[in-house]
Amino acid sequence: MAIRTRGWRPPPPPLLLLLLWVTGQAAPVAGLGLGSDTELQIERRFVPDECPRTVRSGDFVRYHYVGTFPDGQKFDSSYDRDSTFNVFVGKGQLIAGMDQALVGMCVNERRFVKIPPKLAYGSEGVSGVIPPDSVLHFDVLLMDIWNSEDQVQIHTYVKPPSCPRTIQVSDFVRYHYNGTFLDGTLFDSSHNRMKTYDTYVGIGWLIPGMDKGLLGMCVGEKRIITIPPFLAYGEDGDGKDIPGQASLVFDVALLDLHNPKDGISIENKVVPENCERQSQRGDFLRYHYNGTLLDGTFFDSSYSRNRTFDTYIGQGYVIAGMDEGLLGVCIGEKRRIVVPPHLGYGEEGRGNIPGSAVLVFDIHVIDFHNPSDSISITSHYKPPDCSVLSKKGDYLKYHYNASLLDGTLLDSTWHLGKTYNIVLGSGQVVLGMDMGLREMCVGEKRTVIIPPHLGYGEAGVDGEVPGSAVLVFDIELLELVAGLPEGYMFIWNGEVSANLFEEIDKDGNGEVLLEEFSEYIHAQVASGKGKLAPGFDAEMIVKNMFSNQDRNGDGKVTAEEFKLKDQEAKHDEL
Repeated sequence: MAIRTRGWRPPPPPLLLLLLWVTGQAAPVAGLGLGSDTELQIERRFVPDECPRTVRSGDFVRYHYVGTFPDGQKFDSSYDRDSTFNVFVGKGQLIAGMDQALVGMCVNERRFVKIPPKLAYGSEGVSGVIPPDSVLHFDVLLMDIWNSEDQVQIHTYVKPPSCPRTIQVSDFVRYHYNGTFLDGTLFDSSHNRMKTYDTYVGIGWLIPGMDKGLLGMCVGEKRIITIPPFLAYGEDGDGKDIPGQASLVFDVALLDLHNPKDGISIENKVVPENCERQSQRGDFLRYHYNGTLLDGTFFDSSYSRNRTFDTYIGQGYVIAGMDEGLLGVCIGEKRRIVVPPHLGYGEEGRGNIPGSAVLVFDIHVIDFHNPSDSISITSHYKPPDCSVLSKKGDYLKYHYNASLLDGTLLDSTWHLGKTYNIVLGSGQVVLGMDMGLREMCVGEKRTVIIPPHLGYGEAGVDGEVPGSAVLVFDIELLELVAGLPEGYMFIWNGEVSANLFEEIDKDGNGEVLLEEFSEYIHAQVASGKGKLAPGFDAEMIVKNMFSNQDRNGDGKVTAEEFKLKDQEAKHDEL
């Protein structure tokens, strides 16, 4: 609480001051001790352990008192008015004995004072209130002390080890505070409201003393700011909790600091030595992050979910500060991105992020790609004879290591001790792998990088491949069996017999059953006269060939049904 308020006036002056105006007593030099009733007597009934300053002539004080006669009869009390007595000391505004008795007092000190008539109201007294020649007893408790020459006092008791920036004029800050009077009485606390105090500094939104007291603070710093009333709420107080002429003490902990003109700030923590490409607008990133406030308060983490945060950048899918902060990163890079609230979640905040909060993201880039990317192929080794290159339909046997861009191993045929075998172009692997295995010769080693839209897409493979992951395959081709021309599952390696049907129909009954057909085809393959497409189930191929010939579906093929696929001299298929 440190805003300006107006509209409250102090109560009328108490009896002690009124009597002073009547008598006009001067202030002789104060005495301290136990003398006769003709001398000022002071008994210090309580002295606080800490006493940073004592009352001097010219100071302004606020104190409570009870005034009694020697027989104990009360003639006046500030407690009855529920208001301290506020006055300058040593300027003739008090009876002489009180002017002397207050000098040297500490805040929270309690004194019992006996004032003889000559230092009080003398032989005249005050009609109807103070009899002539009265000795007066005052039980005094000092609440506040200040001087018109005072300035804001600052005591820093916690200083963070790192302080990249301090509060300047026009900065916006978020801080917690306890507000007390000089005697320690609490009048307000942001902690009790469980909400920071959020304000601009140095532009008149705060009392002048607080505006000055906050300057130069670091996030994480804790300081005590003591403000004299003329730099706080002055003679009027705030009309509610703070009386007039009160010194204020604020115990402040700074949590956040930014300027509306701030942009994001980036601190590179780890940058890989090899960075073939940096992220650009329109790229899709997968990254881990820890999110904290400026004071280190944690608010979110992808690590706690055991899953990366995946998003496009530069297209408004994330807060503006992150959209900008993720540009120009390398795969494997770690950086800190500090986002001011106008580029984060603004004045409203979101979830457990308070309004007007500066956000700190420590990110680790796992991978990124662009939807327009194709595969990337790097050949590491080719044998001297590399004339026969893989093509669609070829049967390949190869080893591979599969990993993510950050090096996380996903799978390895070497670890399993067996090759991976496919027919190229048959849809047995993801499209990017099918592309990466083409025009490869036996013995060649290459690395194929596959973007997710040519790999396992946004879904990935549950428990194996993360969604939207770029994949890296280190491949070695071990064996290649040439496939058949496109559209063929069986071919003849020589001339086709003119009496082909009769050769298949060994019993000469004019009908060929599946058993006869299968026996004949396998015999041709065994003798080298025919060839089945490699990599597929031979029996299934033969059954499909038979079904193609069995045009009426009655389980047998007649001479009228039996036809070659086309008339190519050496590549006919049944």
